[in-house]
Amino acid sequence: MTFTSDSASTRFSSSFNYNNQTADAVTSTIAVFKALSVDDQLAVLWYAYTEMGKSITPAATGAARLQLAEGLLNQIKKMSHLEQLEAMRDLAAQKNTQISRSYGILSGNTKLAFWYELAELMAKGFVVPVPAGYQISRDGAQVLETLKELDFGQQITVFRKVVIEMGVDPLAD
Repeated sequence: MTFTSDSASTRFSSSFNYNNQTADAVTSTIAVFKALSVDDQLAVLWYAYTEMGKSITPAATGAARLQLAEGLLNQIKKMSHLEQLEAMRDLAAQKNTQISRSYGILSGNTKLAFWYELAELMAKGFVVPVPAGYQISRDGAQVLETLKELDFGQQITVFRKVVIEMGVDPLAD
């Protein structure tokens, strides 16, 4: 059998297409997430962390220095529910606030762990929960469904990219 570049491209094209499709799924999920309203972004994070949190947590906290975020989490816990919601909205909207700047200096893994802990605090009632009867948008629901279909590595990539860009880096120009 003669091995040509045509037969090689046919033989390996499906694996390359899979990788492209994989990258496209991650990239498109991130793009749709970013296009959501701030409240839908927060809802997606909350639902994702509560539904998929058991698998996200080990990856996030394994390398995270959550103690660096504990002060920030404690500040949020001391706020009224309205202030807590506003602080979370400010993080997602990248508003330049003290909370957003404090968050902005955290590492990517610590940011992943921060949102996980925030979801845990919401579930326990220490932080304002998603309002009863909140209806996530069609696009928000689609992001959640897409996240569920992604493999673990892809999920972490999406979450990392999303949470890293939240807040404000006080050291940036």
